[in-house]
Amino acid sequence: MDAVARILQSALSDALQQQVIIENIGGAGGMIGAARVAKSAPDGYQFVLGNVGTQAVSQALYKKPFYNSTTDFTPVVLIADLPLVLVARKDLPANNLQEFIAYAKANQKTMQFASAGAGSATHLGCALINARIGIDITHVPYRGGAPAMQDLVAQRVDYLCIDTPAAIPQIESGAIKPIALLSHGRSPSLPNLASAHEQGLTDFEATNWSAFFLPKDTPASIVQKLHDATVAAMNNPAVQKRFKENGIDLVADERRSSAFLAQFVASEIVKWAEPIKSSGLALE
Repeated sequence: MDAVARILQSALSDALQQQVIIENIGGAGGMIGAARVAKSAPDGYQFVLGNVGTQAVSQALYKKPFYNSTTDFTPVVLIADLPLVLVARKDLPANNLQEFIAYAKANQKTMQFASAGAGSATHLGCALINARIGIDITHVPYRGGAPAMQDLVAQRVDYLCIDTPAAIPQIESGAIKPIALLSHGRSPSLPNLASAHEQGLTDFEATNWSAFFLPKDTPASIVQKLHDATVAAMNNPAVQKRFKENGIDLVADERRSSAFLAQFVASEIVKWAEPIKSSGLALE
C-alpha cells in the first residue's frame, strides 16, 4: 500500500494543486488508520487508501470490526490489483509449493509465518493456504509489511504472504525465496513464478487491491474532484511506468467509477466471508 501511495503522491498533488501528505498508521491490519478516516469530518481533507484487508476481510474476520465498510465510507476510485506471493526465508529447504507443503507438514510445530498485522491481506493469504493444506503454524503479526519482510530476510520467521511490490526487490536480490504466486494466473512482473493453482492448489486465489475512500456523507463534488484527480494521476505515463516497474497492475477504465467500487467492495465482503468462516479464522 505504501508503494501505491508514494507512486501516486506527486501526480495527485499536481492534479489537486494541493500537497497530499502520506501518513502510515499501523495496527489491526490497517483498521486503526481506516477507522480514523471513517470518523473524520466529511470535508475531503482525510481519505484512506483501503485494501482487501481493511475494507472486505475485516468485516468477516473480526466479530466486532471498527466500522462498517459499506456505510461508514464514501467510495471514490479503485486503483490497482496487487497479487500476493508466498515467499520463504532463503534457506528454507523447499523450492516449490509441493516441497513447501511437505516441509511445513513435517515441521509445523516449530515454524512461524509473518504478516503485516492480524486481519491484513498478508495474514489472510497465508492463513488460507495453511487451512487449505491442513497445517497449524504460529502466526507472528507485525505493524506493517516492511518489518515483517525485514524479519523474513533476517530468517527470524519462515514465510510470508506479501504484495508483489514488497517481494520483487528481495526476490531479485536473493534475500528471500519465492514459492508461489497467490493469484489464479501468473503475474507479468514475476513471469517465471508458477501460481498456487498451477502447483496443485486448484482454484486457490488470495489477491490484494487498493482504492481510495472518503468518510460517509462527503459531498458529491468533493468525491468527484478526488476521483478525477486520481484518474488523472493513474493516466500519467510516469506513474504508469513506476507501477509497472513495481509489479502493480492498474485497473482498467471500466473499473474506475465510484459506483463500481461500491459494488466491488460489497462483492469482496461476500467473497471472503465464507473462506474466513470455514477456516476458523474469526478474531475478537
